[in-house]
Amino acid sequence: MIASEVIRNTIDTSQSVLDAYLGDLTDEELLIRAVPGSNHIAWQLGHLIAAEHGMITGGGFQMPALPDGFNERYTSETSSVDDAAKFLKKDEYIQLLGKQREGTMAALATMSENDLEKPTPESMHAYAKTLGELFNMIGVHQMMHVGQFVQVRRKLEKPITI
Repeated sequence: MIASEVIRNTIDTSQSVLDAYLGDLTDEELLIRAVPGSNHIAWQLGHLIAAEHGMITGGGFQMPALPDGFNERYTSETSSVDDAAKFLKKDEYIQLLGKQREGTMAALATMSENDLEKPTPESMHAYAKTLGELFNMIGVHQMMHVGQFVQVRRKLEKPITI
């Protein structure tokens, strides 16, 4: 298996887990916090979408545009907001994430094994020194957040299917 295949597997696996954990949740359940101070799933989904867009464009690739003002709605300052009107519906998050993921996978498909060794901009070195690490971070970052979904699922007494 070559590096790009491993990266694709990481991204695909994290997406499969996200899909499984999100599948039976309602729009209202996306706003439940596992414990006070934790981020609800709606905010985390928006954060994941904004982060994927930002990381891949920051690496020098074209990505599908996000709705106007989207990034500003998913900052650390907005993570404490509980007003349902400030968030999207589950299907809208799924659609936006899917568009960003298509852009990520299209960019990854252009990369040779040597390209994956190229350095990222210095501003990204804290989390990804190479383009290969940057693409892999998409799946790793998503899986880290999906792991937090489990606590909400347990609070709701939903099955943990993975």
